[in-house]
Amino acid sequence: GPVAETFKVIQGAVTEEYVRSTQGVFQFELSGDGGGTWYIDLKTKGGSAGFGKPPVTADVVMSMSSADFVKMFTDKLKLFTAFVSGNSSIICDMMLALSLEKML
Repeated sequence: GPVAETFKVIQGAVTEEYVRSTQGVFQFELSGDGGGTWYIDLKTKGGSAGFGKPPVTADVVMSMSSADFVKMFTDKLKLFTAFVSGNSSIICDMMLALSLEKML
């Protein structure tokens, strides 16, 4: 589905440079089609992304619909807008969360 495809693209985009500059682990609790727990690890050497809990404790946990997640990563929805609208929730250091936008 669209969520799995998005994570394939993310995995391909993860570079040592992103890992070095970000130093954060992002966990996504997605509802709807393709939902579940997904992660992007930009802290562990090499970085990774995929389905399930991250290999290390997440620094940022975001809850949103899978549709909003896909929109966010296809640049149809800004991260900040998603959370200000109240349709999504975030538990974290907001500055670290906004650093994810650089990757988007």
